Parts: sequence; structure tokens; C-alpha cells
Amino acid sequence: MSSNTQRSFGWLALLTAIVAAVTFGVVALLVNIFERKQEARNPFVKVAEVTEVSTDPKPWGLNFPQQYEDYLKTVNDDYTDFGGNHALPPSKLEKHPWLKRLFAGYAFSIDYREARGHAHMLSDQEVTKRVTEVQQAGACLHCHASIIPTYRRIGLESMGKEATEEAMTEGYQWDAVLAGFQAVSQKNYEEVHAELTKTPDGVTKAEDGDPHMGGAHPVSCIDCHDPETMSIRVTRPGFILGIDKLAKSDAPVPHLPSIQEWRDKGSKGNYDPNTMATRQEMRSFVCGQCHVEYYCANKMTLTFPWSNGLKMEQLEAEWDSTEFPDGGKFYDYVHKETGTKVYKAQHPEFELWSQGIHARSGVSCSDCHMPYEKKGATKVSSHWVRSPMLNINKACQTCHNIPEQEIVDRVAVIQDRTEQLIDRAAAAMTEMLDAIIAAQEAGVSDDDLAPVRDLQRKAMWRLDYIASENSKGFHARQEAARILAESVDYSRQAIAMCYKLMGPSAPADVAKTIDEADRLASLAESN
Repeated sequence: MSSNTQRSFGWLALLTAIVAAVTFGVVALLVNIFERKQEARNPFVKVAEVTEVSTDPKPWGLNFPQQYEDYLKTVNDDYTDFGGNHALPPSKLEKHPWLKRLFAGYAFSIDYREARGHAHMLSDQEVTKRVTEVQQAGACLHCHASIIPTYRRIGLESMGKEATEEAMTEGYQWDAVLAGFQAVSQKNYEEVHAELTKTPDGVTKAEDGDPHMGGAHPVSCIDCHDPETMSIRVTRPGFILGIDKLAKSDAPVPHLPSIQEWRDKGSKGNYDPNTMATRQEMRSFVCGQCHVEYYCANKMTLTFPWSNGLKMEQLEAEWDSTEFPDGGKFYDYVHKETGTKVYKAQHPEFELWSQGIHARSGVSCSDCHMPYEKKGATKVSSHWVRSPMLNINKACQTCHNIPEQEIVDRVAVIQDRTEQLIDRAAAAMTEMLDAIIAAQEAGVSDDDLAPVRDLQRKAMWRLDYIASENSKGFHARQEAARILAESVDYSRQAIAMCYKLMGPSAPADVAKTIDEADRLASLAESN
């Protein structure tokens, strides 16, 4: 073979190799693109059956490993200065001793800690002294447990219908869920907790004679997702009844367009968030099932007070007009130091958010606390539910094109100022309690103290409303400042009224101040 022929053969072999390599690369690229597109079209592969009794999140995790992995991370969240989720919840009572006086006579004066992640929420409730040392209502499990199948089972039984596992998997069954919800709302905590373990959870298989059909689980996948379609949904009767009351009110709802549209069409029947709300609204509604103000003791059925709207004073107005089934006026607890019947705010994140700029801008709870993330070719909503301050890049900077440190500084200013206002309101509140006690010891009658007690209730409700809300004012900073300013004002009015009622018994310098204030007020009126 000549050298020319050998050289030609070499070039041909090299060209063949290059063409083969390029072809392989192109094919591999196309296969990769195809696979990614398929991933995007089919974000999960259903390898385990989940139904309307699947309260255990493990089988859901086989279908949605990324979301389940995120959910499990909520047990290990870092601590933030102002709430959020974290691993070692410090005692709020030790950090803020005034809370013991605010909650005197109520279980929160015994044990009150920072919140933790969803995976902890039932176990934390089971061991808190509020439950182990004080008899609590089973209504507390409305939000701390994955309880809807238990409501459904008890509801079916109360309606005389079959309540087998098979019957319980035949859809959500609103009538049965509502009947069960109403049946257990006034039972005690231990009774309702026991009912949880009598309900199938989709995994536990009890032995013959064992009444425990399932396990008690904290809020999990089934509470926010339809097991058939996987779409997000709301399941809690408290929310479904509450949002219907809001829809039927005249309260402005610029941040909830589907409710306004429903009103504009004539408001027929009931407002059903699962069929009428937009997907973006649902991304807040699923959180609003529990992160709200509510009554959950055992004198009446668990209630969301949204008949007048979502503002603080609109909730207060509903409590003011509420009577217990025995005809007595509504209250949450009797304040141990003063004997005044007062309200206890829960954690009104949904309500305060509704008054803020993010709600008015169409930003949902999930946008910040469960931001979208890119996993391979798939976009998923993070199920590592936590403070946005622990995930600023994905939670904040998708909208706010400013440096991370600038965001940190802005949030710190809002929360620091809110904290300072809370401290001022707390100081006024404790001085008010001292003044009422002094008035009682001076012999001021209960009738004369009645208007003072109204002021005490208003002051404490407002302080508690913002102090127990988990954003430290961030969800609506001006609204938070307004509410705290009102709290200070009501406390100071109560103090002044106490000393006026005490007359000569009031501290001399205070009496002199009040006399001078009265003189100036009289002059102002005469002019």
C-alpha cells in the first residue's frame, strides 16, 4: 500500500470518528432534552396509592420525594430573631416576663414558646404544659393534627352511615366532615387525640382486637392536596365556614378578587374556595386554614370571626357581639389579677397579611414561605416552609432586585421598631394592671370599674394581636404600629380612669396630674 493510500485511509478513519462522535453527542443532547421535557410534563411518577385517609406523609413521599424531603427539613430549621421556624424553641415567657401578666389565669402563662416547623407541630403540642397541666379542648387539634379523616369517620358514624376505610376514601364528603367537626369541637383534648388513632392513616394495619387503626400525624400532604388530582385545596371546616362569612360581608377584599367577583354576580349560595378561588388565592388560603385568629375552647364550636372582615377591630366586633350557647357574653379567659373577662388572640398572620402591601400586590403566603425552586428541569414549590429571611435569594429577590443585605436591613428596621412598640405597649399594659389592682384595693366598685375593664380588654387584645402574630409587624407594618398605638392609648386611658375613681387614694402626683388635665379640658370646652 502506498504512503498516499495509507494517509487517505487515516484521514477517512479520523473523519469517521469525528462524525461518529458528533452524532453521538447530538443524539445524547436530544435524548437529554427529550427526557427533561418529559420530566417537565410528568413532574412525578405515582408509585404509591394515596387516598382520602392517607394522613401519613410517607406514601406521598414516594410519589413526591423532593417535596417530602423538604417537608422533613422543617424539623431542622435555623432560628431567626423574630419567630419563624427553628430547631430549639426558646421560652417567650423567659424572654418577655410581661407575657406572664398578660396571660395571668390562662394556660399561656404556664408555657409559651416560639413556633417550630410543621413536622413538629403535633409532638410539640402533646408535651407542652398548656396541655399536660391544663385541660384543653380537642378543637386545638383542628390545626395541629391531620384530622379531616377523623372528622369524616365520626361524621359518617353520627349520620348512621358506614364508616369503613373504603367508605372513607370516597371523596372529601363535606357533610360528614362538617358533622364530625361539630361533634368533636367541644370534647376534651385527650378524647379527640384518641379518636385520631382510631382512624385509618393509610399505612398502619392494626391487629385483630386492636382499636388503633392509624397513627396521629401532624399536618401533612393530605391537608392541602387532593389525593386524586394533587391540586391544592383547603380542608379545614373552620376556614371554609369563615371565608364564606367573609364573602357574605361588606368588607372590602381588594386582595381576594374571586370573592369580589362572586359578590358582583349576586352572592348566591355559599362561597366555595375550592371551586371559586384563583390558584394564587389558594396559595394563601391553604396557610389561612390555621395561621389565623379563632376560638378553640370548649364552650362553643371552633370559630373564625370573619363576619365583619379581616381587620383587627372587625374581629373584635364579632367577639363583642358573640354569646355562648348558655347566653353568656363571649370571652377567652378571666384575667387572674383583675377579674376582667378578656380575649386571647391566636396567631393572626392571614389577617395581618391581608392589610399589607404584599397582599395588595397579589403576593401569596406561599410566594415567600414556599418559593418556587428549580430542581433539574422541574419547577417546584419548596415545601421547606420557613421564614423568608432564611431563603432571601428565592423568597425575596425574585421580585426585589436589590442586594440581599439591603433586604435584611429593611426587614430589621420594621421588626425592631415593631418590637420597640410592643415593649412600650407592654409597659403601659402592666402599669394598667397595677392601677386596676390599686383601684380595687381602694374599694372602687365593680360597677364603676366596668368601663375600665372595657379599656383593659381593648388594650390587651391589641397588644396580644401583634405580639402573637408571627411576623413582628412585617406582614403590615403600618397596621401593626396603628394597633400597638391604640393599645398604649387604651392602657393609659384605663390608668387615668382608675386614679380618677380612686380620688384621694390615688398617688398624689398622679391625682395632681389628673386634676390639671381636667382643668385644661374644661378650659378647652369653655373656649
